[in-house]
Parts: sequence; structure tokens; C-alpha cells
Amino acid sequence: MPDMTIEIGGRPFKVACQEGEESYLSAAAEALDREARTLGGKDSRLPAERMLLMAGLMLADKTISAEEELRTLDRRLAQQTQLLDEMQRRDASAKETVPDAAIERLDALAARAEEMAARAREMVEPQSA
Repeated sequence: MPDMTIEIGGRPFKVACQEGEESYLSAAAEALDREARTLGGKDSRLPAERMLLMAGLMLADKTISAEEELRTLDRRLAQQTQLLDEMQRRDASAKETVPDAAIERLDALAARAEEMAARAREMVEPQSA
């Protein structure tokens, strides 16, 4: 089990960790140190226990806020996923239930549009020649 020295609030602490966990411990110590430094740093007369308690509470507050935000985002993602699923189901069923009369009407409109485009071409072609 490796021993490491970490620095929190300008004060060294010797700690042990599991093999391979050193980088995680270093990252956690850096986060705790950032919070502790806001409490006064090396010259602070705050006892180490109190500094660690306060820094831990500040990190806990940030963690709780982040967890609440994550839960909110998870709920929003679930709602958006459900909405997307409903829209896809509606779109798939809409393709199957288009009335034949509507399709025939759209075909007639398309034919009429093609006819008008052909006439417009005929009107333009003699002028350009």
C-alpha cells in the first residue's frame, strides 16, 4: 500500500492508498486543497481539523449541487427521449394512415404543377431563341 504526502491548505499530510489509486488520491487532494486555500492558506491560524472540516463541507455542498443538477438533466433527457420516441411512433403510423384520397389529390397537384412548369418553359423558349 503506497504512502503519499499530500498538501491541503499549505499543510502536508501523509496518507496511504491502494496500489494504482495514487492519481485519484492526488486529484481528490487537489480539489480539497483548492477549497482549503480559500479558508486562509499557510498563514491561517485555523486548526487543521477545522480547516479540513470546512473544506470538506464546501466540497460536499458543491457535490450536492452537482448531483441535483445531474438529476434535473437526467429527468430532462428522459422527457426528451420519450418525446422523440412518441414523435417517431407518430411519424411511422402517419405514413401508414395517409388516406388514398389525399394521395390522389397530391398526385393531381403535382401533375398540375408539372403542366404549368412545361407551359412556362414553352413561353420562355421562343423568346430566348
